[in-house]
Amino acid sequence: MRPRDRATDGGVARVVGKQPIGTAFVTPYVVFLAAVLAYPLGFAVYMSFHDYFFAAPGAIVDRPWVGFANYATVLSDPAVRRSFANVGIFLLINVPLTVVLSLLLAWSLNAAIRWRGFFRVSYYVPYVTASVAVVGVWLFLFNSDGLVNSVLGPLAPDPSWLVNSKLAMPTVAVYVTWKQLGFFILLYLAALQNVSKDLYEAASMDGAGRWKSFRNVTVPGVRPATTLVVLLATVTGANLFTEPYLLTGGGGPNGASASPVLIMYQRGIEQGNPDVGSAIGVLLVIGVLILALIQRRLLDRES
Repeated sequence: MRPRDRATDGGVARVVGKQPIGTAFVTPYVVFLAAVLAYPLGFAVYMSFHDYFFAAPGAIVDRPWVGFANYATVLSDPAVRRSFANVGIFLLINVPLTVVLSLLLAWSLNAAIRWRGFFRVSYYVPYVTASVAVVGVWLFLFNSDGLVNSVLGPLAPDPSWLVNSKLAMPTVAVYVTWKQLGFFILLYLAALQNVSKDLYEAASMDGAGRWKSFRNVTVPGVRPATTLVVLLATVTGANLFTEPYLLTGGGGPNGASASPVLIMYQRGIEQGNPDVGSAIGVLLVIGVLILALIQRRLLDRES
């Protein structure tokens, strides 16, 4: 082979890699990520630094550079600041509850119990059910005259759960935990298959009971899955929108359950200020990245 041909082949190899078939399969997904995630994020950053507004298709309008003016508007908005505090409360409830419940339920469903297949499907059904349908059930349960208050009687909160400024966001957090639990149970069930049974036998021979085996064998054995569950629960929780929009009528009462994504929708779409909405989105992305990095460092240190 001539030197020029070898150089050409080497250049092609650097582009497509050692496995060109794998590169061919990955390329459509890379294009999808670029079109659906990378470009919109870059465009959002562009809008956040300009006086951007909606115009008729094909119209040529001036959208001047405003620097950090949109970010100053966002940070001085009490509703925006409260929405970030709300999502912080949501994550403090949702993430630990998701990790603990999904791991315990997956551990139980991994055992040889009767009707195991039925229970696995039952926990997964809420996750694949349309949010509108499930929200209707929760409204029936937690309304002022709902089933939960009827059972609690004089112990029921007043105002009720979804119209109570202190209980609205915790109620939304519990709802989201319940609805998404099936997905995280599947992740833990897959991780449990990789925990060697020899470890459980060794623990049993050392006199460890069921709970001690769970604590010393199961929990360390599924730690990579726990890292994934924490990160996914954090990212999906930070993007909370549908649940407060449907359950509390758009973040009520008085913004007590509003999330940053909901405020971004209200400011950017309903009020026609996409530049301000984009600034909220960029701050949310930065906050989630920092939080995910901190969580990853802490989990890696524990392992």
